[in-house]
Amino acid sequence: MPRVAGLRSPHARVGRIVVFGRMLDKIRLHARGGLPADYAANLGDARPALFDGRCCRFLGVPYAALRDRVLEGGCDEEILAWAHARGTARSDEECVAWNRFMTKLGWRDDRSDVLVERGREFGVEPGRVQTFCELIDVDEGRPAGATRSWEAHPIGSIVVMGVCGCGKTTVARGLAAAAGCEFMEADDLHPPANIAKMSAGVALTDADRAPWLDAVRAAIETRLARGSRVVTACSALSAAYRRVIAPDPGNSRFVYLRGDYDLIRGRLAGRSGHYMGEALLRSQFEALEPPTDALVADAALEPDVIIDRIRKAFDLP
Repeated sequence: MPRVAGLRSPHARVGRIVVFGRMLDKIRLHARGGLPADYAANLGDARPALFDGRCCRFLGVPYAALRDRVLEGGCDEEILAWAHARGTARSDEECVAWNRFMTKLGWRDDRSDVLVERGREFGVEPGRVQTFCELIDVDEGRPAGATRSWEAHPIGSIVVMGVCGCGKTTVARGLAAAAGCEFMEADDLHPPANIAKMSAGVALTDADRAPWLDAVRAAIETRLARGSRVVTACSALSAAYRRVIAPDPGNSRFVYLRGDYDLIRGRLAGRSGHYMGEALLRSQFEALEPPTDALVADAALEPDVIIDRIRKAFDLP
């Protein structure tokens, strides 16, 4: 099948384990109607041999409880911490064994014949893949063997998001400096026409934002391609915008600085030299779709406190 936007490779690791992140993606996509029917049929732990069932058994949590926790919101790392606390405590050695078993499943084992059969069904030529993880990657347009469980899969892109005045630039700049990442201000990539509209108190349309969002994604991808980690300050108000600038959840995380209208309005009232006025602030709150897969921080906290929490959550230097 073509690659599904927002569905990462089974090789991608959250914390210490593979497969888990892909399961979270499927739950979130299914909840918003974005998961193809062929994938939805394999959700859950009713079929023990499939990845979801194996992962839930390894973690010691029922799939239904995990699904409910995912839909409550929170970033991957918070949900994994919940699973570890709720389920079976696993050592680093057990997690390594899990990763190696899952990424080799289908290679010279009792599932090898099934792998060959599935490969035929997916139209993958014989011998091209050796494991089920490779079959999934190839079927979804990724190269076979591009990722391995024993390789590090660091978070390459962190987007600090929220309405104007929430403190995202201050937090993103401080986080980048503390963690040795590049800092990027998404507002700097707005074309002059967008800045002129906002300076005149006119809210941007989706058509206005489209080239800007494409430019933000391209700038992030350029930095990732050269091996840098990047922290971006970007409003990213809607789920659709976030999918544009971070299409692969495997190496991207969002931090949502949540603040109420009075707090943000008070901050903007004391700010000079910025195009964002109160009328535009109202339009931002109206357009805001709070993320369900982000690390949420109180915008009223001191930046250093927020930065420390982000570093701990994402295991940053």
